[in-house]
Amino acid sequence: MRKKERFEKVISWFEVNMPIAETELHYGSPYELLVAVILSAQCTDKRVNLITPALFERYPDEISMSNATVENIFQLIRSCSYPNNKAKHLLGMAQMLHHDFKGEVPSDIKELQKLPGVGRKTANVIASVVFNKPAMAVDTHVFRVAARIGLTTNSKTPLNTEMQLIKYIPEEKIATAHHWLILHGRYVCVARTPKCEQCGIQEYCKYYIKSKSV
Repeated sequence: MRKKERFEKVISWFEVNMPIAETELHYGSPYELLVAVILSAQCTDKRVNLITPALFERYPDEISMSNATVENIFQLIRSCSYPNNKAKHLLGMAQMLHHDFKGEVPSDIKELQKLPGVGRKTANVIASVVFNKPAMAVDTHVFRVAARIGLTTNSKTPLNTEMQLIKYIPEEKIATAHHWLILHGRYVCVARTPKCEQCGIQEYCKYYIKSKSV
């Protein structure tokens, strides 16, 4: 199967079987999503969703968080991974968002990456989820699933995976495709033992086809 055809088949299946695909992070504003995505680095969305209610109650906007201390923030996020670094990033992000961006979360990926704690993946999440831009955020799920299915080939970096994916996914479907791949990787195409027998795209999947031919 040619790569273009594989993409078409996979996208078609997701459109029918997962028409609504959204982030599982809980948020009520662009600021809250930005905080949640920074916290989600190497941490589960489930854990982040347990942390953010108290955090947002204490710091409902970038102004209140910019007046906090690293220790104040740390105490509220200590159960997530790398809380020390994330507390520093959140304080720096809030201060820059307040002083440099007048409280408005930017939509431009390069501008977003100026904020502490915001790398390309986080910037792409904000751009796609908040602003519906054709940005493909590549986390560990997307990186693994895209390679396993055969949507990417010999990709060694998240950026290379991103470039390969956006080459074949129609622009208007990129933002949703990001969630398709994440959710598929989280619940079906899991890391250690993928649930191939439950997978609806097995006939288009390189990993499954190869495993059956052995």
